[in-house]
Amino acid sequence: MDDERTTARILVLGIGNILWADEGFGVRVLEALDASHVFPDTVTLLDGGTQGLYLLPYLEEADGVVIVDAVDYGLVPGTLHILADDEVPAVLAARKVSLHQTGFQEILGLLALRGKTPARIVLVGVQPELLDDYGGGLTATIAAQVEPAARKVLDILKGEFGVVPAPRAGQGSATSGSLVTAAVGRQSYESERPSAEAACRIGDPRVLATSRS
Repeated sequence: MDDERTTARILVLGIGNILWADEGFGVRVLEALDASHVFPDTVTLLDGGTQGLYLLPYLEEADGVVIVDAVDYGLVPGTLHILADDEVPAVLAARKVSLHQTGFQEILGLLALRGKTPARIVLVGVQPELLDDYGGGLTATIAAQVEPAARKVLDILKGEFGVVPAPRAGQGSATSGSLVTAAVGRQSYESERPSAEAACRIGDPRVLATSRS
């Protein structure tokens, strides 16, 4: 059993849109994990963004999946809540915060139809505070939950799959890891936001650059 756990293929998937405030929570948690730890070859960290059905091959190849996302649980903003297996598609169907969750619900349905649902699916979700802020970063309420959520992911990897990532040398630096490019890294993205007046007059170059890429 221990051998099966340590050789299982694990996908840690952050989904959401960093351009819409708290919608970017899942991606920012993965960014923090990538900056602070080195993961074994059996674990893949993936910025799933809003890719929808393009994520299907990654999920089909995984034995276990840990999803990080902003989810409308109907709770107090900033509340972290963990669900597993059949609870995951149920909550995404009932409480969506954006269209990307509709796409992900379809993926889970396709996995079940094809008989390739991962043996274990765990969702680490946060109740968002603000979504309707194009070009905005995480609110303070949700930003405060990035590190706690990252720790929960590490706990899940250890408890569910027997995986203990190694702390990264120089962790926390802007150059740690490579999951998110510097141009849209959280520190740069949130600190370089232009004023509303400038954005309306000349546009937001961070958003324009991201859109072109």
